[in-house]
Amino acid sequence: MDRRTFFRKAAVTGAGAAAATALAAPAIAQANPKISWRLTSSFPKSLDTIYGGAEDISKHVAAATDGNFTIQPFAAAEIVPAMQAADAVSNATVEMCHTCSYYFVGKDPTFAIGTAIPFGLNARLNNAWFYQGNGNKLMNEFYATQKIYGLPAGNTGAQMGGWFRKEINTVDDFKGVKMRIAGIAGRVLEKLGAVPQQIAGGDIYPALEKGTIDAAEWVGPYDDYKLGFYKVAKYYYYPAFWEGGPVIHAFVNLDKWNSLPPAYQAALTDACAFANTNMMAKYDTKNPTAIKQIVSQGTTLRPFSQDILEACYNASLEVYKEISAKNEWFKKIYEDQVAFKKEAYLWMQLSEYTYDTFMMIQQRNGKL
Repeated sequence: MDRRTFFRKAAVTGAGAAAATALAAPAIAQANPKISWRLTSSFPKSLDTIYGGAEDISKHVAAATDGNFTIQPFAAAEIVPAMQAADAVSNATVEMCHTCSYYFVGKDPTFAIGTAIPFGLNARLNNAWFYQGNGNKLMNEFYATQKIYGLPAGNTGAQMGGWFRKEINTVDDFKGVKMRIAGIAGRVLEKLGAVPQQIAGGDIYPALEKGTIDAAEWVGPYDDYKLGFYKVAKYYYYPAFWEGGPVIHAFVNLDKWNSLPPAYQAALTDACAFANTNMMAKYDTKNPTAIKQIVSQGTTLRPFSQDILEACYNASLEVYKEISAKNEWFKKIYEDQVAFKKEAYLWMQLSEYTYDTFMMIQQRNGKL
């Protein structure tokens, strides 16, 4: 090949490559469009644990998409109040929120199953039911009726049973107690004579301080210590039988979810899964220190008695029967979760329970 022929062919090849590059650029841009969303949280920024889940989602989505898909989180009340987050997503005021599904039981009691119901699943079993059982499938069939797509995006683990101004020694001690409590648990305690109140996390302290309420549950030692509840209520009860492993959700406007490129849907799904795992890890790391700090402030720890737990368990079954008789969505999803729970706890008795019980005995005996 002479010199002139070589350069002529090289020019043609170069032009073809340039044309191919020019054609590829729009295709890449279409596959990775610039998208900016807003996320409203139901939690205050002061709680790096539970609010931090929204920040985890934002960071991981941006990193996975080279900054082409960005989600800006806003704390509760910066865009809408905490208890209006799901409505803001449904009506497309924002594309997304980070919240607890059970905050919206006033719209439909089925929302409660998405977070936690009394004597439901612990954190590990909730993950199993949502990811490998029918949890995500069934809950998203329901959420679709609300123009929402849901992704598990956090868990606190089993929570504490709340702060009380007076001791709760018997079932009758609940009578007349005005208690901040979320989800279906309020209906259960109402059967015992309590007066449930739905109050956002940031409003609990002043309500307790002023005596507007007599008791309140929030999450657990780390968050409760940061919010200062030990200053306004002496007795700290456990466990929160209504929150054995509550799921925090990322809700996405259904139309916005469906319009996302598949790669962005995958990035968001993976980011939420990370937030789910990381939040639980944070609580497991921070709660042991926080419970010691709370006790050092003069707080009295108290377990709910066996009689109280039994009464609440029976009241819960009554509530589920009442709701199921009127609500097909609740009945369908609740029965699926109960069937899963029966099998799961059969295995857990042999594995986790036996092992953990032995190790806890060693801890109490000072052998760890």
